[in-house]
Amino acid sequence: MRKKKEECKSFPAWLTSFSDLMSLLLTFFILLYSMSSLDISKAAKFLSYFQGERAKYFRKFSVVKPIKLYTKDLARKFGRILARLLPISGYQIVVTKQYVMLRLFNRILFKKDSIELTPQAKKTLDQIAETIKKLGGNYTIRVEGFTDINAPSKKMPGIKDAWDLSLRRATTVVRYLISKGIPPDKLTAVGYGDTRPLYVWNNPILRSRNRRVEIYIQVSKERKEIEKQIQEEYQRLKYRKEGVITNGTKTEKSTGNKTISRP
Repeated sequence: MRKKKEECKSFPAWLTSFSDLMSLLLTFFILLYSMSSLDISKAAKFLSYFQGERAKYFRKFSVVKPIKLYTKDLARKFGRILARLLPISGYQIVVTKQYVMLRLFNRILFKKDSIELTPQAKKTLDQIAETIKKLGGNYTIRVEGFTDINAPSKKMPGIKDAWDLSLRRATTVVRYLISKGIPPDKLTAVGYGDTRPLYVWNNPILRSRNRRVEIYIQVSKERKEIEKQIQEEYQRLKYRKEGVITNGTKTEKSTGNKTISRP
């Protein structure tokens, strides 16, 4: 007897599981996208459906942005500047949640056996100062100077010892930043002499890298500024609830047919 020809070709069993997986992944990504932006007023309205009493009205909330330290972004900016102006062996960048530290080695920062800045160092500090000024005063800077046990290699006029040399070099960087518009009250100079070496091996190349200046830039938002913004927001919501209209330095409150003005 002749066999009946199959009308529809059967699919492999794994294809069904694969299509289910793709559907689940699509649902998951749609869910992530929907959660990427959240309207607070709509969220409050949705949550009210699960409470015992329906909310009578909903207000739009202005959320004060939390304190955020932009140290990573700041480090990237400094990285692009230093990479353009200095050799890769002339600097290091350290970034934490509290600060960005720029480590500049003395062989490119100062003239040999001197506290005078090189032209290359001045160009670099010019760009660093311009970037710092864009922070809007929301920063503090500490400049630390370091030497090595063999520095200075010869006696320098006006320099007593390694401690004095490290402090004078840190002060030179501070004074130059001040001349470029950085407020003096934002700056601090510290000298450590040869007491905090990076390398202790008896290698002249490594020992030379102990002679350095480190610039610590700490960016932080004052807590008082945040509290002031929160207080203003609470006051604005309170006035809206009481029907008080704020206009310049006066506030007017509507009470029936009368209007009460307050200074």
